[in-house]
Amino acid sequence: MTPRPSPIAALLAAYKSRETDPLAQVRLSLSRANCNASRNTYIALNSSWTLAEAQRQLDLAASGGASLPLFGLPVSLKDCFDLTGFPTSCGSKFYAAHKQNASADSWVATRLRAAGAVITGKAHLHQLAYGITGENLDYGDCLQPADATLLTGGSSSGAAASIQEGSAIAAIGTDTGGSVRGPAALCELAGYRSSLGVGDWTGGDHLAPSFDTFGWLCRDLRDLPLLAEALFDLAPANPTLQTTTRIGILTGPLLETCEPTIHTAMEAWQDRLRRAGCEVQPFNPPFWPEAWDIYAPLQAAEAAKIHASFFHEFDPVIAARLEWGASLGENEVRQLRQRHAAFRQQHDQLFHQFDFLLAPISPLTRLLAGADHTETRARLLRLTTPASLGGNPAIVLPSPGTGLQLIAAHNNDQRLLRFAESLGEQLALEER
Repeated sequence: MTPRPSPIAALLAAYKSRETDPLAQVRLSLSRANCNASRNTYIALNSSWTLAEAQRQLDLAASGGASLPLFGLPVSLKDCFDLTGFPTSCGSKFYAAHKQNASADSWVATRLRAAGAVITGKAHLHQLAYGITGENLDYGDCLQPADATLLTGGSSSGAAASIQEGSAIAAIGTDTGGSVRGPAALCELAGYRSSLGVGDWTGGDHLAPSFDTFGWLCRDLRDLPLLAEALFDLAPANPTLQTTTRIGILTGPLLETCEPTIHTAMEAWQDRLRRAGCEVQPFNPPFWPEAWDIYAPLQAAEAAKIHASFFHEFDPVIAARLEWGASLGENEVRQLRQRHAAFRQQHDQLFHQFDFLLAPISPLTRLLAGADHTETRARLLRLTTPASLGGNPAIVLPSPGTGLQLIAAHNNDQRLLRFAESLGEQLALEER
């Protein structure tokens, strides 16, 4: 039985057979842009520029140029990366007004355009990428195109919305504490957070350099290896001779606040992994609950240095976090970094026992628009920050109503991507 092709594979095949072309596809994508109820998937959008990009790709193909891996694919770009001629707001109207339009592409934009992608626009984000809900006082809260009562999650909010509404087939996000994983899970999408240190931040706005990573969002696990290879030169690892993949399944107190749907998803993926021949075992690391308490102040201290002198220009909730970070003394930060190093050493030991770790991303399945989300950030990030402290790559496994994170050892991205592709093939067969 042949499974349906992945969305990106299907579109590239349609280009090859000339059923459509990048210009027609980009016109369709732009017709869907900003169709969420909040009309804010994109902070900056220039249809003429994007159509000219699509035409440039067609002209390159017609002139016999080299085959490009992302040829004609509409891709949204999180608005913390420079794109020539556009402002880079980082989700802040203050920065949009006070920074000149970019005079050069960021490393990310350069790589995307060189690989043949057509950038559809600069996507919405939680202000300064410093939040997990997708709320933004300056540009409006980002609502899911599929359900206007729900927030997308953040900080890569517009990235998730662009996939849901169909204005992009893939989206660039960032993940510091969970900013790819959160929106992907809440919007039932696939996602990939790269290892810390993969890629180049030239022309990109950091939040906390000790934790900032790049990421992709899309609909299908099978498309992630192509996207990772095109952006990072991370070709999926060849299959190993190892007969059994060992998966650690998170148990313990961090699961106590998870909604029933999360537990159902965990059980479903455990069954799927067993059917795939994996060895599944529980793990309950006693040090994981400490991750948030280490991460939050270190992130705040680093963000405060980046945005010094401008705290009053931002959302008061974010300004308070920055002021807290600025108030931390050198000795306190030093002690936190020592705790971080000790955490990471213990965390790395888990990958001597397991190849991958499976855990929830969010204890919640829905973030209601307009609700009080004062406690949401800490609740969600308690599940995602262990991998952030470890600098680990992670794949988001989409599930009905949610998504789970499959975490690999630092710099083991290629093996993780290969494994995710095989899981995507299994899912596609199940859907037949």
